[in-house]
Amino acid sequence: MEIVFATHNKNKLKEVAALLPNIKLLSLDAIGCTEDIPETADTLEGNAKIKADYVSNTYGYACFADDTGLLVDALNGAPGVYSARYAGEHGNAKENMNLLLKNLTDKSSRNAHFKTVICLNLNNKQHFFDGTCEGEILTNKQGEKGFGYDPIFKPKGYNISFAEMDMIEKGKISHRGLAVQKLTSFLKSL
Repeated sequence: MEIVFATHNKNKLKEVAALLPNIKLLSLDAIGCTEDIPETADTLEGNAKIKADYVSNTYGYACFADDTGLLVDALNGAPGVYSARYAGEHGNAKENMNLLLKNLTDKSSRNAHFKTVICLNLNNKQHFFDGTCEGEILTNKQGEKGFGYDPIFKPKGYNISFAEMDMIEKGKISHRGLAVQKLTSFLKSL
């Protein structure tokens, strides 16, 4: 099966491709979609739907798209749907992490969770899958692997950050990994 994963993020594509070994994943770049698809919804579900619909309607491919948010309890769920643009529209991961750490300086609770929502457009039907990973925000960056907020997120029950885990280990417990597992189960059932 060939399916488009609506992303330009090479790290995200690599991570998801490792979780879907029997599916030929195409990136947006591979289908000639060079534009950034605007994420204008105020929910993760809405943004995933916008991206999947854009690819399916414009390029005619079966497609899935995801949106992920980091929700921090002490910040009333921020950065949430704005996680990738927390420190500005440029989407700079280092600046996003630095701003989050600064905003948590005087907070006693560092509880947080990641949530991923996947929207799949396949055979003229739409399906949603989600995954959540509970954890906490570290006070300092740890690890060199992963991307985004991985160096400052420690999943519950672990003593290391996402950025200290290999892709396979992270994929088994991460928000995106859990959502992709649900997507995989659905695709295998077809």
